[in-house]
This record gives sequence, structure tokens and C-alpha cells, in this order.
Amino acid sequence: MGQYILRRLLLAVPVIFGILVVTFLIARLIPGDPCHSALGERASRAQCEAFDKRMGLDQPIYVQLGIYFKDIFSGDFGESIRYHRPVTTFLAERLPVTIELGVSALVLATVVGVRAGVLSALRRNSPVDVATMVGANIGVSMPVYWLGLMLAFVFGVLLKDTPFWLAPTGRLTPGLVSMPFFEVWGIHLARGSFLYSIGDFFSNFLILNSILGFKWNVLVDAIRHLILPTIALSTIPLSIIARITRSSMLDVLGREYVRAARAKGVLERAVVFKHAFRNALLPVVTVIGIQVGTLFAGAVLTETTFGFSGVGRALFDAITGRDYPVIQGFTVVVAVGYVVINLIVDISYAFIDPRVKLT
Repeated sequence: MGQYILRRLLLAVPVIFGILVVTFLIARLIPGDPCHSALGERASRAQCEAFDKRMGLDQPIYVQLGIYFKDIFSGDFGESIRYHRPVTTFLAERLPVTIELGVSALVLATVVGVRAGVLSALRRNSPVDVATMVGANIGVSMPVYWLGLMLAFVFGVLLKDTPFWLAPTGRLTPGLVSMPFFEVWGIHLARGSFLYSIGDFFSNFLILNSILGFKWNVLVDAIRHLILPTIALSTIPLSIIARITRSSMLDVLGREYVRAARAKGVLERAVVFKHAFRNALLPVVTVIGIQVGTLFAGAVLTETTFGFSGVGRALFDAITGRDYPVIQGFTVVVAVGYVVINLIVDISYAFIDPRVKLT
């Protein structure tokens, strides 16, 4: 298995390299000028020339590309053109928000989608099956931004002042502060140090930080703010997972070894979960891994709709503001994360089905 993992990692290098080059070129093909986006439309020609020279944008495109890769290999993603802050600082602030939202959406989509697919397959052509598949078709057809706006309108406006009200925007109620957990513990770290950066990164996971800091009011408030974005982001992956699970289960339930197990008098629960479900998992796990990319894409619209300051919102602002270093830095992280997720999915095949050999 070690050789397989090493080979997959080596194959991932040209994939990531290609993604970085394409992203670098596309970012510079976006209409507009970074100077006027940062300094305003009234910026003079002299100001823009000085700005381009300071940011290295006056260099030929191949020189900029070489500097870009040099910075990446040194672990430095550069400085934001718009905010004049290191991109790594942006990553430490924004990445936990997207990870928290994405994991919540993925867990919800997987748990509900798999259960719905299995139930639909076991009750094929029944009213439950029809209702599940109709719901899945509707769910996969609804745009994320439209569903997000509808959820915010219903639960944030129509149900205001009722027990069913849910926060339509933001991560926390204004005025509620989440103190870093290490400060709650009385640990004082030097600002700017490596340990402080690590602690600050994990502190931006509001749910984790509130648990470690024993801030139960912050925990409840953070969960209430996370419900609507999670539902909006998970609807499409949930629908796809339910449909794939149903299709895979129907295929396996018709196999001879399943009929033989039932003929021997094996309990139906054991037939379903021990003989059928495990053999139906491979395509389900594959589609779950693919949906991680969908979650990253949907996070852009979801975070913008619900006012979450995550990777998606940062990418949206960077694209509209022609902030090249932020676009490129965040793309690196997303691309590497997607490759790692796909590697984990491939490795999981060997544990799900012993017949799969990773060589």
C-alpha cells in the first residue's frame, strides 16, 4: 500500500502543477485592472505604474509565473493586493470557516442520503420510494443561492419571534465574542509565534473552540447560525448520494448471493447490512469523494448568501477585486485538499472490499 500511496502522490504533482498554471493565467485574463480595484477608479496613470511596480505586475507574464512558483515552494503565498496582508493570515482566518461548514454539510448529506437511498431500495416502487426519489430530483435541481435565500426568508423573516427562528446571516449573534480557547485556559502565547498561529487557526473553528473553552452559549449560538447554510450546501450532494445509493443497492440486492442468504434463513437485517450494503458501498464512497469538490464550489455562493467569511467568500471578493495572490493562494489549498480527499477515497476501497488490491 505504501508504494501505491507514493505513486498516487507523484501522479498528483503534475495535476496540481497544471491547476496552478491554469489558475494563474485565468486570473490575469479577468477583465479589469488590479490597480483601479485597489486604489479606486480615480487612480492616476503614475499611481498605477508605481502600484504595478511595487506588486511586480509590470514584469513579463513568465517572470511573474516564476516568482509565483518560487513563493509557493518557499511556503509564502504573497501579500493581498487589496488588504495588504499576508495570504497565509487570510488562510488561517477563512479556511476553518469553510472546513466547518463543509464538514457539517458533508456529514448531513452522507448520513441522510445513504439512509434515504437504502430505504428507497428496500421499498422499491412503494410510496416511500417515489417520495424519496421525487425529493432527490427536486433537491438536485435547486440552485444553492436560491435555496439559501428561501431558507433565510422563511426561517429568518417569516418565523421571526417564534421558537423556529434561525439566524439568517453571520456566524455569531452581534455582541457575542468567542475568546480563543488557549486564552481561556490561561495560556499566553507570543503573538506572531508559530504556536500562536496554530492556536489561532484552531480557534477559528467556532464549535471546536467553544467546546474547548467551555463556552456553551457560544456553542449553541454557533450551531444555530450553521443550520441554514449547512442545509443549503448539503441539499444537492444529499440528493445525488441518495440516488446513487438506491441504484447500487438495487443492483446488489438482485445478486445470487443475496438470494442465497435469504434462502438460508439469514435475518433480513444481516442480509441488508452485512451482505448487500457493504458490497454496494464502492460507488457510494466514490460519489461522496466527488461531492467534496461540489461543496467547495457551492461554498462560494453559500457563504456569500449567509454572510460567512470563509474561503468561498474570500475567493469571490478576490476575483471581483482582481486580488491575484489571494486567488492563487486559496486555489493551491483547495486543489491540494481535493487531491488528498480523492487519495483517501481510493485507499478506503481496500478496507471496504478485501478483493480490491492496492498495488
